[in-house]
Amino acid sequence: MTRGRAGGVEPAAQQQVSTAPTKYRALLAVVVAAIVALSTAIYVGVASDNGTQGRRALADGRLPNNAAPASTGTWVGTWSTSPAAAEPGTETTGMADRSVRNVVHTSVGGTSARVTLSNLYGQSPLSITRASIAVAAGSGTAAALPDTLRQLTFNGGPTVVIPPGRQVMSDAVRVVIPHDTDVLITTYTPNSSGPVTYHPHARQISYAARGDHAADTTGTPYTEQSRFWRYLTALDVLSNEADGTVVVLGDSITDGITSTMGANNRWTDVLYDRLRAETAAGRRDLPRYSVVNQGISGNRVLTDGLGRPADNPSGLNRFGRDVLERTNAKVVVIDLGVNDILRNPRLADPNAILGGLRTMVGQAHARGMKVVGATLMPFYGHRGYTEAREAVRQTINAEIRAGRVFDAVADFDQALRDPYDPRRLKSEYDSGDHLHPSDAGFTRMADAFDLDSLKGSAPAEL
Repeated sequence: MTRGRAGGVEPAAQQQVSTAPTKYRALLAVVVAAIVALSTAIYVGVASDNGTQGRRALADGRLPNNAAPASTGTWVGTWSTSPAAAEPGTETTGMADRSVRNVVHTSVGGTSARVTLSNLYGQSPLSITRASIAVAAGSGTAAALPDTLRQLTFNGGPTVVIPPGRQVMSDAVRVVIPHDTDVLITTYTPNSSGPVTYHPHARQISYAARGDHAADTTGTPYTEQSRFWRYLTALDVLSNEADGTVVVLGDSITDGITSTMGANNRWTDVLYDRLRAETAAGRRDLPRYSVVNQGISGNRVLTDGLGRPADNPSGLNRFGRDVLERTNAKVVVIDLGVNDILRNPRLADPNAILGGLRTMVGQAHARGMKVVGATLMPFYGHRGYTEAREAVRQTINAEIRAGRVFDAVADFDQALRDPYDPRRLKSEYDSGDHLHPSDAGFTRMADAFDLDSLKGSAPAEL
């Protein structure tokens, strides 16, 4: 039936109904009555459950799965890490008959979630027969908030096999993920897949247990602790808190290797806190972005590590996967180059390093991403320091400051150097090894970052 402007039934429709044969009107009444009865039965059945079916499933070892994602919001990365190498000692047994419970810390929150798992360094297929996600019951624990535990699925099923050298994204699952909180992502592998793909310097305690405990909420079986992340490389959320993702590509300084364990005080963590505080307060016209960390300790612009695939792949090698493939990436911040200087047995060529940085900038621009680049911080007093290497650093920084490399500059060198001896870190920002910042140094990096540099997009090609 069509409705008039006042919401009433049109006269023509009224006439059609009133002139319909009596037997059709009777049949219509029967159909309507049946539909009402069925709807009432469904409503009563659902209302009488009160969640007991979900609790019974949890008690039976089956995880509740709300697979249909909410329909509003934007998919962004709330946490990520880069697969860095094959975990030593896992070549033969891998993580057979083990549950791995990774603990990660979110930036933005959301109403649905999905994860990415990697078998980049595996030599045989990685079989995952159960996986789950939950909000942690607190910091420093393997226990979950029971009402948040959800089973993860892959193409609609609870199991997935990841070929060697590949990765897979789970289906979206409906679960409320708060911002600035720990999340538990658990995988169970029944047999060995060879070397485990991992990220060694997590600065976060994760857990493992014998047997399948993906559905466990108590944390009791998780008696083994680890200081790295296994298999897991990304957590995305469907969010109303962010419109895009800032991806930070870097080395151990970005990895936060000298930050306090479990404190989430990497400079990228503090940067997000600043950005969120400013946008939430409405004090500045800034983009609403999440921030994810793609730092690998020891990483270089130009040179891969050993192995096939290479451990610690270069920035150029991993740029496509670790930056361009990140969910809804809008801006990339690049803080690389120090290891190209320090780890080169000969004197590094500054033009080669700058060429590598410009290549990454070009790749980002081709995807419409803006690029913010960091100056290289001082390292006088470090065992690798020489005057010749210092000259290379100064040459690279001069090009960056002149605007001939990146779209915008984060001058970390100026922010953290000793004003009385610019070759070294200021003592309060030095962790003690004269290369990596202290917690105060990481905070200073984030405070020195110009949030306005996140505005806009890649410059138009001339």
